[in-house]
Amino acid sequence: MGIVIGIDVGISTTKIVGIKNGKISAPIRITATDPVTSLYGAFGKYLHDNNIKLKDVEQVMVTGVGSAYINEPVYGLPTGKTDEFIADGLGARFESGLTKAIVVSMGTGTSFVQCCGDDIRHIGGIGIGGGTLQGLARVMLNTRDPKQIQSLAKQGDIHNINLLIGDITTHPLPGLPMDATASLFSKAQYDAPKEDIALGIIVMVLQAIGSATILSALNTGIKDFVLIGNLTLYPECKEVYPMLEKLYDVHFHIPKYSEFCTAIGAALDYVINSNKECI
Repeated sequence: MGIVIGIDVGISTTKIVGIKNGKISAPIRITATDPVTSLYGAFGKYLHDNNIKLKDVEQVMVTGVGSAYINEPVYGLPTGKTDEFIADGLGARFESGLTKAIVVSMGTGTSFVQCCGDDIRHIGGIGIGGGTLQGLARVMLNTRDPKQIQSLAKQGDIHNINLLIGDITTHPLPGLPMDATASLFSKAQYDAPKEDIALGIIVMVLQAIGSATILSALNTGIKDFVLIGNLTLYPECKEVYPMLEKLYDVHFHIPKYSEFCTAIGAALDYVINSNKECI
């Protein structure tokens, strides 16, 4: 089998990965002004950087909202499409090694995909995600640049923004430690420093996603959640989600290639179906 290319096409950002013999070759991402330009730019760069010839590519699989704009074979190669939610589930399952989990795709908004073995299904989502973070940052910080937002947040103090349990009681409440959040942004003042606001926005978005994730698993018996998407790259994930784990006795997993899981899943969809046909 030649290399199978998986491409997650966003409106302006495209992620691409190759899979051969069950191994992933260095994934990349490209940003452009439109999905078609982004896809072809990413594909060309990926082939160049990995010294791959067109003849070495067995199949191209595209997914993501931008894949609707791709209606012809990419560079004349066999090209197929994968449902984005199936790609989320396959990629997260492959990267995490978990067969029973809820996949949390943290994109512009957030979607939840339940995986139980080969049963992969979309179970809902919320309109809070990276788009929310960037929108609030534009309004409150006059920037949407993720690097600038993160730089500000590193210097912020969440105690100046969020009301904690320790702020309202001198004794821990049952199941709630003193450093648990009682109310997001409740302590924010009109003249709050940009650094505190930046951190507050990030923590609010991550906590909202985490809480919704836990609620999505009610009555399922699932306690493992696989986080994928660009928001997993925020260092605040390493503080927010361990706290939720302690509060609710659950486990949040961020795979090595969390940012590229959807592209990985697109390629795996072809690999898995090809193997079935050979049986």
